[in-house]
Amino acid sequence: MAKVRVPSSVIAAGGLVGGYGVARWTKKRPLGGVVLAVAGAAAAQQWRQRAGGKAAGALTVAYVAAFAGSHPLAKKVGAWPSVLGVAGAVALASWAVADRRA
Repeated sequence: MAKVRVPSSVIAAGGLVGGYGVARWTKKRPLGGVVLAVAGAAAAQQWRQRAGGKAAGALTVAYVAAFAGSHPLAKKVGAWPSVLGVAGAVALASWAVADRRA
């Protein structure tokens, strides 16, 4: 049986979108934080394997910055557009740095 590997760009974007969705729908922000952290750790592991430690560090910083930056952006464009926008940006960066090499 072939091993299917989910691209790190999908994991990272899914962590941002899924973390927000879980927090919003359960009304338990810490639960959303768990989703965000687990996905971020899984993506970081792939980033490290595919692109090395420096790239993984930079993409991890981008992931955390996207999460933090989505909050003030949400005040201007709305929550979902903000989350989807930063998730798309992180996915694009992840693909460009790590996934397209695979």
